[in-house]
Amino acid sequence: MATSRITIDVTTDENKVPVAMNWTAEDGGISQQAASAMVLSMWNPKEHAAMRMDLWTKDMSVEEMRSFVVQTMMTLADTYERATSDKDHATAVRGFTQEFAKRIGVLEG
Repeated sequence: MATSRITIDVTTDENKVPVAMNWTAEDGGISQQAASAMVLSMWNPKEHAAMRMDLWTKDMSVEEMRSFVVQTMMTLADTYERATSDKDHATAVRGFTQEFAKRIGVLEG
């Protein structure tokens, strides 16, 4: 049995607001990769509940956050499809996300 480690380093200002983030996944060949935002979701099987952590740096623009959220929603549709083989509902999530992206100005429509 092997253990892999993923680390996330968050630098904060005096008010504990993130100003920089870097992550490392040595098994994946990633070392101190910079990031401006993250969404981490974990499943608690005992409580049948999702736990999450959302962080973004204070210099991340609203436009960047909009794009990040849309891209995250699309990847969640991919994850859902891979995990469940439910292509129809994954496609529905993608369709909703595309419409949402148009409404908030991420995609031109």
